[in-house]
Amino acid sequence: MFAHDTEIALAATAALVNTGRQSQEQLPDVAALDAFVEQWRWTGDRTHDDAELEAVHALRPRLARLWEASEDEAVEIVNGMLREADALPQLVRHDGWDYHIHATSPHAPLADRMAVDTAMAFTEVIRLKALDRLRICAADDCVDVLVDLSKNSSRRFCDTACGNRMNVAAYRRRRSAG
Repeated sequence: MFAHDTEIALAATAALVNTGRQSQEQLPDVAALDAFVEQWRWTGDRTHDDAELEAVHALRPRLARLWEASEDEAVEIVNGMLREADALPQLVRHDGWDYHIHATSPHAPLADRMAVDTAMAFTEVIRLKALDRLRICAADDCVDVLVDLSKNSSRRFCDTACGNRMNVAAYRRRRSAG
């Protein structure tokens, strides 16, 4: 449905949003942010300090709003992120990736690069009228966000653990009722 770099950016954004939605902070320190950045293969300069961590923490609520925004609200958020970072889209090729779009300098702050990558991915989501692919996990005890990239738009859970937990609970309810 989306270009490969868009799918990666959407998945990374969902993962970033989810680091702040649990009862325990998933990015408590710079080392955790370093591991997250490495896992999702963010490129460019880093300061590896508390200010960078705080900027990423401050970005998450804005990104999370995209999961519940109307089309017009999402456009406003996306345009704001692009405007604030002085985004200038360009095709680049690096680190084994074929041409894809970067809209910030590799020297821009990490939080700005994250915001702009998200905004660029969401431009495609909005243009394709695919905001319905953004969901909150259907598990009763989970608030994580997800991007449904399935062909039939049927993904309901953020991961298999939540899906399995809900399926076992439904099975137990049926067995005790029958």
